[in-house]
Amino acid sequence: MLNSVMPIEVIEWGHFAAVMALLLAAVQSLTAAWGGWYQQVVWVDVSRRAVWAVWLLLSVAMASLVVAFLQHDFSVRYVAEHSSRALPLFYLATALWGGHEGSLLLWAWLLALFAALAVWRHGSLRSPTLPLPSLAALLAILGAVVVGFLLLILFLSSPFQRLWPPPTDGRDLNPLLQDPGMVFHPPFLYLGYVGFAVPYALAMATLLTGRLYDDWVVTCRRWILFAWAMLTTGIVFGAYWAYYELGWGGYWAWDPVENASFMPWLTSTALLHSMMVQQRRHIFRTWNLFLIITTFALALLGTFLVRSGVLSSVHAFATDPGRGVYLLVFMAVVLLGSFGILTLRSDRLQATVRLPSMVCRESTFLFNNLFFVAAAATVLLGTLYPLAIETLSDSKVSVGAPYFNKVFVPIMLAVLLLMGLGPSIPWRHASLAQLRRYFLIPALVAIGVVPLIWWGLAIHNGYGVIAAAIVLFVVMSHGGDIMRAYWRSTDRQFMRLVLRNKRRYGGLLTHFGLLILVSGLVGSGLFKQERDLVMRPGDTTHIGAWQLTFEAIGQRSQHNWQADEGRFSAQRSGGGASVTLQPQKRIYQRSPQPTTEAAIYSSWREDLYLVLGDPAGDDGAWTIRIYLNPLVVWIWWGAGVMILGVGLSLLDQPRQRLVEN
Repeated sequence: MLNSVMPIEVIEWGHFAAVMALLLAAVQSLTAAWGGWYQQVVWVDVSRRAVWAVWLLLSVAMASLVVAFLQHDFSVRYVAEHSSRALPLFYLATALWGGHEGSLLLWAWLLALFAALAVWRHGSLRSPTLPLPSLAALLAILGAVVVGFLLLILFLSSPFQRLWPPPTDGRDLNPLLQDPGMVFHPPFLYLGYVGFAVPYALAMATLLTGRLYDDWVVTCRRWILFAWAMLTTGIVFGAYWAYYELGWGGYWAWDPVENASFMPWLTSTALLHSMMVQQRRHIFRTWNLFLIITTFALALLGTFLVRSGVLSSVHAFATDPGRGVYLLVFMAVVLLGSFGILTLRSDRLQATVRLPSMVCRESTFLFNNLFFVAAAATVLLGTLYPLAIETLSDSKVSVGAPYFNKVFVPIMLAVLLLMGLGPSIPWRHASLAQLRRYFLIPALVAIGVVPLIWWGLAIHNGYGVIAAAIVLFVVMSHGGDIMRAYWRSTDRQFMRLVLRNKRRYGGLLTHFGLLILVSGLVGSGLFKQERDLVMRPGDTTHIGAWQLTFEAIGQRSQHNWQADEGRFSAQRSGGGASVTLQPQKRIYQRSPQPTTEAAIYSSWREDLYLVLGDPAGDDGAWTIRIYLNPLVVWIWWGAGVMILGVGLSLLDQPRQRLVEN
């Protein structure tokens, strides 16, 4: 049986381990810098070993905090503020990242883990894949970033702070966070954020050492693919969490913290495409370094927005201005230092190869990049503009979905169109005959479907019609590309064709996943239905092809909450599905704020989404909100296909040579 109060030595050992990790991270950075500058292997070896020690020490610090939660040690302030004795074990073990202090510790631990993996992958004593100066710079930079985060954790956001006298019970975890989404969404998002630290450090090592060879993009490729996949997964988990937990029938609200995760996704997507051009054609060198720096800076910006409390959001639960100032200074150092070094090295980054034509694969990647960066800038402006106005004029403005939809959507439609051109159009130069052969039929079919959608289906939303036409164009373009490759192959074995070029077909699979996702966005956006009404047990209503009957209202309790739970039967006309939906209105023991648990029935064509509101009288009447959301499940399916595509691309062995010292 667990003791009610954990022995003081355990949490103090965790605190001590974090302090020692800070000191050793400084040793890691300094010894690597010294060894790289003076070409002394022994000092770089010291840094190598320090990396593993830092990760092990931070693992001890993490474990001590987890044990504190499991032991209900409310003498630890962080435990008292984010748990209670009634909190289920499932959430008790993961409440570590339920607040800003613990989530920053998770960030630092992941950063140390990635640094250790970078040493294992690129700095092996037997077969290093980086020359000594580059390895030393990589270790020095990663050590400096770890030091920066540990300074923040230990002096401004310590999860080890004690509370005396300890309370008999904690405040409990935020009710909105007592959901499986909290268990999965933040770790995947942080794997994405922190995953860009290694490519950033590799890029800065390239600049600092002056070894500006093109093979560094091969070294970075798998790191960036993994980080991009984790960030994509984290964003989709967050959208799904918001969809079923918040009871508003949507999945993306252009919330500032949603935007904070989306911006590095946009720039890293541009980076993945332009790196292919540098590897193949030896251009975009400066541009790719700019994108890596920008992506990592935007990952830091995501931390700044959530942890400083400068923006109002359901995610932003930190309010300490000192922490915000520190993060702002930290970001400024990263940006000024990185772009300053890039500027100093720019004369050595000039490509000897120029764009041979405006009609070639290189130019489509160039425009693709420009649109992605423009999209990221659009989101950045809409996110930070209200903050700037409030700071400068002491007045409040809001930038919501109408701005983002009007400005962002046209840019992304252009990106989708370029996605249909890029994989098929030849390198260097495309002749008119090639363009006709590859794109004439897809273009004619896409154009021909526009009047069918507009008049035949009576869909008069311009963006929706254009998006549907572009999706069809891209599907046919990619399909034609695959069929041409199949008929050119000697053995006509499709799986062999895919396995021979995992990178290319992994990319095409990712594109198909994105098209499925976009179809879900268009369908749910154009055809969504909503009803607000008051119902009593026995009442029946209709929405779309569904008939809903309010059967009863009852109570349910579990763990640390009680709920009013409705029971509704739903029947789809035409002999379709018959289901029972049970939405809830929960009250948690230590929180007066009720939470909504929507009931959702999902099928390939639509989601029937039911929300129980508030009592509307003494006769058993309740306010009810019903949504009919077409094709929403396509969003989650599309994201899954995208991750499968990335997994296939990761199986491709990089063609990388060892750079000699």
